[in-house]
Amino acid sequence: MIIFKSKSKLDDGSGTKNRFVQTALEGTLAIVLAIQGKDSLLSSLGQGLEIHVLADNDFYSQRTSLAARNLAPTLESLNSIPPFLPQGCPITKVHKTGLGSSASLITSLVSALLLHFGAIPSDSLSSNASSDQGRELAHNVAQYVHCLAQGKVGSGFDVSSAVFGSQVYQRFEPVVIAEIMQGNPSASTLLSTLSPSNKAWNHVVSPFKLPPLTRIMLADVDSGSDTPSMVGSVLKWKKIEPTVSDQLWEGLDKCNRGLGDIINRLSQKYQEDKAGYASTVDKLTREAGDEWERHSPIEALEVTAAQLFGNTRRLTKSIRDGMRAMGKSSGVPIEPPEQTQLLDACCALPGVVGGGVPGAGGYDAIWLLVLQPQDEALACSVVSSVEKLWQGWTGMSVSPLLATESLERGARKESIEGIPGLDAALKGSA
Repeated sequence: MIIFKSKSKLDDGSGTKNRFVQTALEGTLAIVLAIQGKDSLLSSLGQGLEIHVLADNDFYSQRTSLAARNLAPTLESLNSIPPFLPQGCPITKVHKTGLGSSASLITSLVSALLLHFGAIPSDSLSSNASSDQGRELAHNVAQYVHCLAQGKVGSGFDVSSAVFGSQVYQRFEPVVIAEIMQGNPSASTLLSTLSPSNKAWNHVVSPFKLPPLTRIMLADVDSGSDTPSMVGSVLKWKKIEPTVSDQLWEGLDKCNRGLGDIINRLSQKYQEDKAGYASTVDKLTREAGDEWERHSPIEALEVTAAQLFGNTRRLTKSIRDGMRAMGKSSGVPIEPPEQTQLLDACCALPGVVGGGVPGAGGYDAIWLLVLQPQDEALACSVVSSVEKLWQGWTGMSVSPLLATESLERGARKESIEGIPGLDAALKGSA
């Protein structure tokens, strides 16, 4: 969440410059200069910029905030604390939850700057925009800035998700920004490279949403991982062991694509027979997940919703197997043993479809896909059983997150009045 006023400050409160904020400002102002020209930029700057950066509570662990209020780490407790809570420490000391906070920060700051300076049309981030060009430029600039800040080209998925919303994503070829990543590109080179009309931006974004009558559950685990460091180690291993890494990469890619296809087919099944689909979800919710796989024999000719859920479970297991194999081969704790034990216990609960470690993996979080039947009491029992397991888990400290599936189209312009708690948070940060 980015709010503009007047004057700019780049430190994190401890006198240390925030490289993500600084890189976003420098990179975006450079492209604004290339588009609008010097006179327009200086006129828009006026007396400077004052930028308020506010983060959703889920981006950072709220254990300390809950403990200070004598609250247990539950969804109910999290719903009771104010939104946009200050962390009370420098950003370098904050415990992240692995939801892509740096990509979200950069995407929102880049998008806000482009809008503020008129470098993209004012309706660019609305659902009824006259063109996708403004959103595409925001994506390209944010990807470039995020890569600069991290010192490498990553998956790009976190930035793309922040710009476009839920999706199946295929990254652009890194060569598109190779020249401008070297530093100090000319205005013309920067503009031609980042322009939406540059066909070298060959990323693919396909619409995606969770199957009907399901929900995502996320948990914050002990301590956040250093994602750039982990990604860097995996990429280094990939260069050293190209044959092994390519085999694992291709296997994971096949499983991920298969999972996306099955989830889309579940949505189709729901549209074909809503009552039958709902009945299947109700039945499966009462069974342990391992029992579902009997519904999905390989030789089955007619594919039912039960079979698709069974195969969804199979594929989430295969993806976890591939992640662990990659972690073992690269020496990077992508799914550490502690996370494996926790996930296995979660996936054994009735109503849990599957789970895993999000993003680059590590110790910072887990995700679960769970069934949510139309029977409210039954749906609540699934969530409650997961929460109960998390609360009683002794191997690591596990705390739920409030995040749910968003059906919005990624980055968008909001009104202060439209976001609960935003006005109060702004007054508190002034």
